[in-house]
Amino acid sequence: MKKCKPPQLFFIFIFFLPAIILAQHQELQDNPILWKGKEQQHTDTAGLLHVFKKGQVHGHFRYFFMHTNNEAALTNYYAHAAGGGIKYETGLYKGWQAGISGFFIFNLASSDLAKPDAATQANNRYEIGLFDITNPHNNTDINRLEELYLKYQQKEFVVTTGKQLINTPFINLQDGRMRPTVVDGVWLHLQPAANIVAEGGWIYGISPRSTVKWYGVGASIGVYPVGVNENGIKSGYAGNVNTNAVWAVGASYTLTKNTALKAWNFFVPKVFNTTLSELSFNFPGVSKSKWVFGLQSVYQTVVNNGGNTNPAKAYYKKGGHAITLGMKAGWQNTHWQTSLNYNRITAAGRYLMPREWGREPFFTFLPRERNEGLGDVHAYTTKINYRFIKQRINSQLGLGYYNLPPVNNYALNKYGLPSYVQLNLDIRYEWAGFFKGVETQLLYVYKKQASSETLDKRAIINKVNMHQWNLLMNFHF
Repeated sequence: MKKCKPPQLFFIFIFFLPAIILAQHQELQDNPILWKGKEQQHTDTAGLLHVFKKGQVHGHFRYFFMHTNNEAALTNYYAHAAGGGIKYETGLYKGWQAGISGFFIFNLASSDLAKPDAATQANNRYEIGLFDITNPHNNTDINRLEELYLKYQQKEFVVTTGKQLINTPFINLQDGRMRPTVVDGVWLHLQPAANIVAEGGWIYGISPRSTVKWYGVGASIGVYPVGVNENGIKSGYAGNVNTNAVWAVGASYTLTKNTALKAWNFFVPKVFNTTLSELSFNFPGVSKSKWVFGLQSVYQTVVNNGGNTNPAKAYYKKGGHAITLGMKAGWQNTHWQTSLNYNRITAAGRYLMPREWGREPFFTFLPRERNEGLGDVHAYTTKINYRFIKQRINSQLGLGYYNLPPVNNYALNKYGLPSYVQLNLDIRYEWAGFFKGVETQLLYVYKKQASSETLDKRAIINKVNMHQWNLLMNFHF
């Protein structure tokens, strides 16, 4: 076990970098704004030298402390991670612009994240994600070229080619670790009318969150733990998925002042196709408040043989499909944002989406757990958010109940996750004055088993009956 540096290390970060801060959490409908420096001036310049001199540099330093406390007799974990990155973006020349960014990470102190738990032989699940999950022994050489793109924009039309950040319902940044998921491809964004926004493109490479390498689309599926096949045997699709692209297209259409429709389709050749539809509407309330409602559906179906002619090595079962349905209702004003949420994954089959690509878009999502890989699910959450505007504090309480199939129902429970209750408390603070640009976040997570089934310890460790504390600090310039 790696020795921890003196306890003073923790307090040095608290008092001398007073803002070890806000995570990368973004709603999936937001643009993927990760570099928060001054926005680039969108004015054309003449001459190569002038274009580069008028470019802008953005910086980001990040510290992350995570501690997972499992139930008695199971291993607890902790990790201190710190890192930084630089992004450079040129000025505009006749609509053209280029950008490049990279990031480095150091393991300041941590548990031995390469050592399995003695009682279950289960590997660490959360803390390793702050570093490189493909090499738990790597503590210092954790760096990645993240963005390298050429962009052309003309009025409401933008096309970007190369390594870039995108934020969609199924391929997105993935909040909650040191660095996000990045993609390589061609991405278009256009707004043909004031009430219509469309985007989409061709993705041929992915660097998942918590990794440093770039993978082809097929090779990226299985970098994370693979769970089990429907017969209970470990899935064999890692390194065996025969596909080389993701084709995605989506659009948002504002029907009226209070009603909007969103639709997306993701096609992975030879593997699967996923379609999302979402309707949102709101009604005015008293004192500048409003009532908000949403409906969502996701339909998936296998394409060809699901990624491999050998069923044991396929990602999606031949003939398989999945259906999810979601609803939300809430009320919000300047300070408050509340919602009651429900999601149903039917028993038609597992909802599958590579975890390497992004987190799920369900209304019931709470950070630190997912319902991907499951079928026959009833999920309920309530979320309460309150903003202390003058104090620059944003607080959120989330409480969820997730009724899942038994852990030994392998056909509908890929990762052996038992039914659970989850509580999240999230507090964020933006500093001002001398420390302007620094943001701090404290996230507490509690998960408890909510089924009566007798569980093997492997179904408990890092899944239920656990507490987790996260303290983050970001500095953007």
